[in-house]
Amino acid sequence: MSADHVTDPRADHQPGFRGNPRPGHTPTGSSSTTAALKRTGPAERAAVVDLAAIRHNVAALRSWVQPAALMAVVKADGYGHGAVPVARAALDAGATWLGLAHVSEALELREAGISAPMLAWLHTRDTPFGRAVEENIDLGASGWELEPIAAAAQRLERPARVHLKIDTGLGRNGCTREDWPQVVAHAAELQESGLIRVVGIFSHLAVADEEEREAETDEQLELFHAAVETARAGGLNPDVRHIANTPGILDRPDSHLDLVRAGLGIYGLTPFTDRPAADFDLRPAMSVTTTVAQNKAVAADHGVSYGYRYRTAAATRLALIPLGYGDGVPRAALDAPVSIGGRRYEVAGRIAMDQFVVDLGTEDPAVAPVGAAVELFGPKSGITADEWASAAGTINYELVTRIGSRVPRIHVDTQPGEDTGAPTGPGL
Repeated sequence: MSADHVTDPRADHQPGFRGNPRPGHTPTGSSSTTAALKRTGPAERAAVVDLAAIRHNVAALRSWVQPAALMAVVKADGYGHGAVPVARAALDAGATWLGLAHVSEALELREAGISAPMLAWLHTRDTPFGRAVEENIDLGASGWELEPIAAAAQRLERPARVHLKIDTGLGRNGCTREDWPQVVAHAAELQESGLIRVVGIFSHLAVADEEEREAETDEQLELFHAAVETARAGGLNPDVRHIANTPGILDRPDSHLDLVRAGLGIYGLTPFTDRPAADFDLRPAMSVTTTVAQNKAVAADHGVSYGYRYRTAAATRLALIPLGYGDGVPRAALDAPVSIGGRRYEVAGRIAMDQFVVDLGTEDPAVAPVGAAVELFGPKSGITADEWASAAGTINYELVTRIGSRVPRIHVDTQPGEDTGAPTGPGL
């Protein structure tokens, strides 16, 4: 097992690298290295991210979509996994595009030396369109963005690369069907003038993760194909059409087209409530770990945490786990599972800002002593992010993305059959 260093000597030899980061710059998501661990000892808490799992998942998803190309979506700091190392691993495994919500996110990847094609699609009036054009970052546009994008291109005397977005039913950004012909005509004029080049047309599936709603996905695809034909009739000839997200990749091969946008799947998580990730040969990449901070004996009927939502049924010992909602662990996750020393327990009472409690169900002080390894979810314990999401009444997307900055990301690179180790203490 090896840690992924901020400055990687392999950079000049791997796809997607443009060289090492500038001196003194630590890219977002690369906060932990072997050297840092040697300086400070084991981390008190960590989100351990296995880059080998990222590469495996990208390769597995590519096998589902070929000959379509794959865009690895690394927005929101790579769904909380660390955008820079995840992007590098995804490119190494055959992804040919990177997807971001914000231009600022794409610029961070450029600053880290990653030169692969990138698309950023969510903008405001203050978006730095000029920087995006300078850095060869493709821009999604729903309509109003075309004018500031064209103005930036004119100022820089180089055409901007644009993907036009059509709203096929999700109701978020994207041009309405009614306005689509006018937006296409305007984009064609700007392309004819040399200010933009429309390289893509895209949309987003709304209910592809609900297989019983197949008819609604069918309708979205029909609307998308009609929009593409309108664009072609209006003089545009896009290189790529893309609408498929992870559920579309896994369940709707008719949505793959020229390019797919893989988000959740590259992190080894499933978008379906009734089909586990293993059904698709996907491996969860993140483990959230810490160690027991206190172990104490209490009497029967002892209250636990705010509101006394939990009281001990008998004399027992309580283990204190130093993670809370200030670290992104959802306060609402009552009875969520947690592994201590390889044994499964449940959260007792409310999760607080910095900590939560586990009822060990024993008076034996040798069980889960201070320093014992804890895993909230991850491959070693077998507890999934889906289980925590269910306990919190949310989705696995949110669960991993919300893990906060107080929890260092430690990037490892395992070999087949090797576990991720225990950077926060003794093995589970």
